[in-house]
Amino acid sequence: MERTQVSGTITGVVMAAVLLTGCGPREEPRTPPPGGGSSETVQATGTVQFVALEGGFYGIVAEDGTRYDPINLPPQFQRDGQRIRFEGKVRSDLAGIHMWGTLIEITQISAL
Repeated sequence: MERTQVSGTITGVVMAAVLLTGCGPREEPRTPPPGGGSSETVQATGTVQFVALEGGFYGIVAEDGTRYDPINLPPQFQRDGQRIRFEGKVRSDLAGIHMWGTLIEITQISAL
């Protein structure tokens, strides 16, 4: 009978610990700025580059060497070696499969 009491006590302590872990202060979820992503905006010139990874995709290499993985590069700019001027929002709220550069949502683009 004593063994049953010890077992019951242990079970009670474990259940109380599990219940109390959910009683802390709630952390409010962070919401991204309107339009998604961070508030960081990038303006640069660079070159469109075809990258032969993961089935191939088009990235942008800026003049300073920074690599950008655009999520919405217009088809008319999807040409390897195309020089461009672009502006966009860094999308740190998204994850990409390319693992090649910083995800960016293009807001303005023009050929040079």
